[in-house]
Amino acid sequence: MLDHPLLTLAVAGTPAYLEPDAVVVHPGGSWTVVEIKSFPVVDGAADAAKVGAAARQAAVYALALEALAERVPGASVTHGALLVCPRDFTNLPTASLVDLRKQLATTRRQLGRLAGVEDIAADLPEGTTFDLDLADDGRTARRPAKELAAAVDAVPAAYAPECLAACELAFHCRAAARETGAVQVLGRGVRAELGGLTTIGEVLSAAAGDTGDPHDPAVAALRRAARLRAEALAQSRAGEAAACR
Repeated sequence: MLDHPLLTLAVAGTPAYLEPDAVVVHPGGSWTVVEIKSFPVVDGAADAAKVGAAARQAAVYALALEALAERVPGASVTHGALLVCPRDFTNLPTASLVDLRKQLATTRRQLGRLAGVEDIAADLPEGTTFDLDLADDGRTARRPAKELAAAVDAVPAAYAPECLAACELAFHCRAAARETGAVQVLGRGVRAELGGLTTIGEVLSAAAGDTGDPHDPAVAALRRAARLRAEALAQSRAGEAAACR
């Protein structure tokens, strides 16, 4: 087992340095990411949201490991992560293997859509500037608000509801995301689960079976949820009709 290995993953052309908790090296040459978390596994089950977050984190480490494995003869990365948590409410550890295939596919798509700062700057209209042209008091902006808004709109934004707590431009980006029906308004967790479906219209169309690849895990999950919802509504209507007789 390798403790605290430092990995590198290219994110929009820029190297990001990652440090998983550990990596298991199997005798056959395969590698497995190990995630050690503090939330408990009670009666064999853990909080689903926390497990999902751990799986997404492990998927990033697995992708970085894949890039390293390409340079090591005979090495490969498994599509699962070993999740280590406290058992029940004790200090004893318990471990289980978490399937990362869905998270790996989603993360690959997200990384593939990212653009580098140089690419973003190259696509901006000539003369675009974010200079406020401050007055002598150092606080008052003399630049017209319409020009500032146009400059901000020229840069694509990855809005998420969490932005409201940290970014002054969050309301501007939220309005733009709502106008285009972007799935970002539903939160980062939902956006990650939806993979390549980028608008609410695409999500509804995929759930209805009108568009989308049926082999895509996100599309398959949406269609299954739509079927379950339709069955539940049908049973509810049948129960109401029976009660009225």
